[in-house]
Amino acid sequence: MRLTIAAAAAGFITFVNMWCTQAILPVLAASLHVTQAATGYTVTAPLVATAAMAPLIGAVSDRYGRKIFIAGAVFLLVIPTLLAAFAPSLGALVACRFAQGLLLPFIFTVTIAYIGDEMSGSGGMRLAGIYTSGTILGGFSGRFIAGLATEMLGWRAAFLAIGVVTLALALLIAVLLPKEHRFRPVPSIGGALRSFPDHFTNPRLIATYAVGFGVLFSLVGVFTFINFRLAEAPYSLGPAALGAIFVVYLGGAVASPVAGRLAAIHGRPGIMTAAFLMVIGGLGLTLAAPLWAIGLGLLAICCGIFTQQTLATGFIGPAARAAKSTAVGLYVTFYYIGGSFGGAVPASLWHSAGWPGCAAIVAAMQVAMLLIASRGWRPLPGK
Repeated sequence: MRLTIAAAAAGFITFVNMWCTQAILPVLAASLHVTQAATGYTVTAPLVATAAMAPLIGAVSDRYGRKIFIAGAVFLLVIPTLLAAFAPSLGALVACRFAQGLLLPFIFTVTIAYIGDEMSGSGGMRLAGIYTSGTILGGFSGRFIAGLATEMLGWRAAFLAIGVVTLALALLIAVLLPKEHRFRPVPSIGGALRSFPDHFTNPRLIATYAVGFGVLFSLVGVFTFINFRLAEAPYSLGPAALGAIFVVYLGGAVASPVAGRLAAIHGRPGIMTAAFLMVIGGLGLTLAAPLWAIGLGLLAICCGIFTQQTLATGFIGPAARAAKSTAVGLYVTFYYIGGSFGGAVPASLWHSAGWPGCAAIVAAMQVAMLLIASRGWRPLPGK
């Protein structure tokens, strides 16, 4: 129970910080006197920092352990989060967001490796599902808290609120997270880094990295550009309402642990196909005009994408032959590179084809993910 609560809190704390500016970009643009496009750097900065740091963090963790890095990072994360509330310019705010991104891999990457070390089989899949539920709740809560606080007190209050939440959860993780028992250190950091060729010649891991790329590509592509659509007429939603749209994330929080249990029983490929169908069906619904249909479509998309996330993160530990944290670090790199592309690639289609063009590119990514998973997620020996 302690491990379950701590793992869920680690997932929550990561994503409550990662995505907190996505619902308040128009307000940031007006307050800091910059273009809306420029405020997008507050979203991409932590993604880029996380992608760059994740493999190194994985190698260091494989050498020195798990809990020390998780607990240390969650406390340090409070500092740039609170400093962001006092940023005098967009550049300073982006710098704070980049600093957050440098610390997030210590939590995200190492927690997944911790789960792979301490839990195996169906127990590992279930815990991966619970961890993913924590990330989903964090992603929703970061946007919702920021949107609500901004609507009431301004965007600086949003970062203060996120900082207080981060500190409270840091204390919870430090107290509840058990010290690792099954961790086997790699003899040196260089040894962990030398595991890269092994990871890149492992077809199961390559398929998992590709799925991770597609997961965040799809999620960022959908929720960045659907925000633009809903902020325009005839919907004209404000920051609090746009933040509330992310309540659909809670459907993913329910679906993730269920997906973990079903995958343990029926295998990943079949559950991956079901997730694909949910995403494609949801994209179709978002093309409709009524707001309720768009909301229902986004709910289906969340359930499908976060099921895919559960399947991918739960497979890294079993699929990696050694240096599991380094393997997770590489996954995180591909995951966030996918998110960066998900925010950039559909942009040209948004200007030329609107939301239908963005939905089409996400659908194409989903097809590619399904094909890769069907070929790459072969059963493990003896499973």
